[in-house]
Amino acid sequence: MEELEYKAFIVREMEDGSFSRAIETKKVADLPAHEVLIKVKYAALNYKDALSASGHKGITKNYPHVPGVDAAGIVVASSTNEFKEGDEVIVTSYDFGMNTSGGFQEYIRVPASWPVHLPKNMSLEESMILGTGAFTAALSLFKMEQNGQEPKMGKVLVTGSTGGVGSMAVKLLHQNGYEVIASTGKESEHEYLHSLGADEIIDRKEVDDKSGRPLLRYQWAGAIDTVGDNTLATCIKACGRNGSIAVCGLVQSPNLNTTVYPFILNGVNVLGIETAETPRSIRLKIWELLANEWKLKNIDALKSIISLDQLNASIDQMLQGNSKGRTVVKF
Repeated sequence: MEELEYKAFIVREMEDGSFSRAIETKKVADLPAHEVLIKVKYAALNYKDALSASGHKGITKNYPHVPGVDAAGIVVASSTNEFKEGDEVIVTSYDFGMNTSGGFQEYIRVPASWPVHLPKNMSLEESMILGTGAFTAALSLFKMEQNGQEPKMGKVLVTGSTGGVGSMAVKLLHQNGYEVIASTGKESEHEYLHSLGADEIIDRKEVDDKSGRPLLRYQWAGAIDTVGDNTLATCIKACGRNGSIAVCGLVQSPNLNTTVYPFILNGVNVLGIETAETPRSIRLKIWELLANEWKLKNIDALKSIISLDQLNASIDQMLQGNSKGRTVVKF
């Protein structure tokens, strides 16, 4: 088995400091020495993967490297009792695809603590259409509701609403009875957002307040923010009393400049959404919710299925801001 050859999408750092991407042949013996060997059936493309494939040292420190923070497949071999040959599993989060060899290859080998068994009522393909995007959106709503968010409080804003997390957040909130405001800079995607369940669509400029005021009139009862920077500050300042803002992205920047007034006068909650090291008990609960009570309908409309040969072009498309929904590599 160790001598078995397979295809992998490898990013290399060149002598001039640039980065190259190519599909190369590897051997199973080249994989990290962990407990669970998995034959990958599907892997999903995330923004973090696109950054890793571009040489972003904040994501991946050492090259050559195989990106891919989401993968799903079938266990080939395991040195632990928790998994056996033939088990269908999902691998996301932790260091997977960042500094540990990731999902854009036909085989992966990971620590036994990383995979989760594929829930009943969910296919391997479906798990990757959902992937980190849906997991992040679901964890956001889970934490918001733990802090008292409920539909009767009013509309919930989703920023970066056409992206992987944003699309899933709009759909998830809608299915759970929330009225949804979707923020986007893409006029061409309004029909797409309405199809996901957005009740109202606003231009992203409306979530970029530059007045300098510490508080704004109430415009939403809570928010799932994938953007960061002044967009996040605006989400906070215009949030209704005791609403929650789930912070799960930094597309604009990681900075935040605001005051304490929304917190001490309006009781606004700012909730950090950290998916990489989510406790296993909560991780399993979120996947079970997505497979059952929070199962998303008609998610095929969100997917673009590609081959490994098409991955490079899809990465460029994502980096240019021209992607929407979920891109899934099928092996």
